[in-house]
Amino acid sequence: MKKILTLLAVTIMIILAACQAPVQVDVTEAVESITTAIPTVIPETEAVDPVTTTVPTAVPETEAPVTSEQVTIDYAKNFTLEYKDGYKLLTVLTPWSGANESFSYALVPQGGETPADLAAAVVIHTPISEFVSLSSTYLPFLEQIDELPSIVAVDTGDYIFNPDVRLWIEGGMISEIGSGPGIDVEKLIEMAPDVIMTSASGSPDWDSHPVLEQAGLPVIINSDYLEQDPLGRAEWGKFIAAFYDKEAEADQIFDAMVVRYEEVKASAAGQTEKPSVFVNTAYEGTWYLPGGDSYASILLRDAGADYLWSDLEGTGAMPIDFEAVVERAKDADFWLNVGFALDLASLAAMDPRYADFKAYQEGQVFNNNARVTEMGGTDYFESGTANPDIILKDLIAIFYPDLLGEHVFFYYHQLQ
Repeated sequence: MKKILTLLAVTIMIILAACQAPVQVDVTEAVESITTAIPTVIPETEAVDPVTTTVPTAVPETEAPVTSEQVTIDYAKNFTLEYKDGYKLLTVLTPWSGANESFSYALVPQGGETPADLAAAVVIHTPISEFVSLSSTYLPFLEQIDELPSIVAVDTGDYIFNPDVRLWIEGGMISEIGSGPGIDVEKLIEMAPDVIMTSASGSPDWDSHPVLEQAGLPVIINSDYLEQDPLGRAEWGKFIAAFYDKEAEADQIFDAMVVRYEEVKASAAGQTEKPSVFVNTAYEGTWYLPGGDSYASILLRDAGADYLWSDLEGTGAMPIDFEAVVERAKDADFWLNVGFALDLASLAAMDPRYADFKAYQEGQVFNNNARVTEMGGTDYFESGTANPDIILKDLIAIFYPDLLGEHVFFYYHQLQ
């Protein structure tokens, strides 16, 4: 059990980097891309009860207005939204790391004529009303546009944090249909949903979309996890909202969040003495640390911290020997994102050497599992995707306790 727990903790650490090591590209992003949330076995300590989150929640070249107000994509690098003559065209530029193909989705208004020259695109009639979610990261975006009740199935409810969705699963209103190549295709054919949204890794051993496409089901690939800019990742809310003809509403929610993010970021920008920080824990003597251009590194930078491995090139989670981490981070001011640990004792139980770090000795260890279910569904990985401004506030409050006044932590908590 302890070995399984530790292995799963490494999966979390790698996913925190929101990318993969150059030497482990496919493995890392495959793990992130096929899970609803991270399947975990957590220590036998009391879990935090989930609470309702209140968060600011080859084609024709002609262009013409369609049914919804037009919006632009300003931060996300991995998808485009174009307004054509009578339909919208969504294109996922990189469906998985290293992919040499893109995927296009033509969103045609209900009752409208489908253009004859859309053979290269999957046609979806909008607005949709039934949505299958194979990742919990889509849930906060649906909640923002009041479309959470449109969910008819998920892969599994075990690791979902959202209390409404958990309740609907328990009540039989939302089905669980599995994931990967073993997904319940027959059940989905019977349900006939409007859209099945999933991520992909490029590996047939992990992915659901090949069998869904073969069955003629309307599968949509979402690769938000490849975005390294926190704002770019959050902008995928517009991608989801477009299927409901609500991208203009999502755009307003997103713009308000960007303002909050930039404001809190600016509050830390003037700090001259930046506290040092390192992240994650080791697995069998090796630490996996996010590169300097990764999602995690960018959040730490925007929070005004000195991430000790910001010099690592790329976006991947790089393997570093335990001894090398001790040499550089033994006297670091803060230690974040420590797997499943809920307190200092459970952290030291993973490896007694952890108690040698200054951050441990001074109680400056913070974890992002303040909101977790008894099964290990962690809200940081769920609603945090849509709300990087709240994550950033937590981080700044950790590094500069007096800067934001009486801040109440949301995703993070200090280990005691």
